[in-house]
Amino acid sequence: MTIRTFGHATITLPELDEPGLYLSNVDSLDSSRGTVQDFAYGDADLRSLDVAETQLVTGRIAGIRAKRVELEAVNLHGVEISDSDLGSARWTESKLTRVHVRDCKLMGAALDSLVLDDVLFEGCKLDFVTFEKVRATGPVAFIGCVLTEATFADCDMSNVVFTDCTLRLTEFGTGRYRNTDLRQNDLSAIRGVANLAKVRIDPGQQSDLAEALVNELDITIGND
Repeated sequence: MTIRTFGHATITLPELDEPGLYLSNVDSLDSSRGTVQDFAYGDADLRSLDVAETQLVTGRIAGIRAKRVELEAVNLHGVEISDSDLGSARWTESKLTRVHVRDCKLMGAALDSLVLDDVLFEGCKLDFVTFEKVRATGPVAFIGCVLTEATFADCDMSNVVFTDCTLRLTEFGTGRYRNTDLRQNDLSAIRGVANLAKVRIDPGQQSDLAEALVNELDITIGND
């Protein structure tokens, strides 16, 4: 069992190299039984990746480059996704448990109605991603990710940890952010400051939030 701690979040990640576990190479994530288990899928350039109503259990997805990605009701448990470019993916109505998304690009993606529990996004490019109605029901962390102009809308990000992330023009819309840990980030260019009630910040970040609020309200500061 792999456990990593970031701030107050302790995340249990998939252990895919444990003795006795064998991952079989598959050429598709579709299954007539609705479940793909103990699998390895990757090193492919795809025109499209369309998966629906499928359970992906204990597996590794790596080196995928897809121009079009549609994932609907695709639940993941014990899965690592790494070194992949999923472009402007649309991922809806799914639950992710013990999932590690590492060194991936989902630029312009739309993540809608996802439930996250023990999920780590690490070193990912998530520019322009829309997170809508995403709920963190267990530990979740974004570590070293780029979220330029990403948007959180009607989400429950309570207790989620953001560390060493680029949050330039990242918009925190209406939602729940109780104990969301925003320490160790530059917050001076975020949007939606008024929605961030009960978040955690470092003492030195108070000026960041003040600057962000002044910019958001288009306030002019001067002596004349």
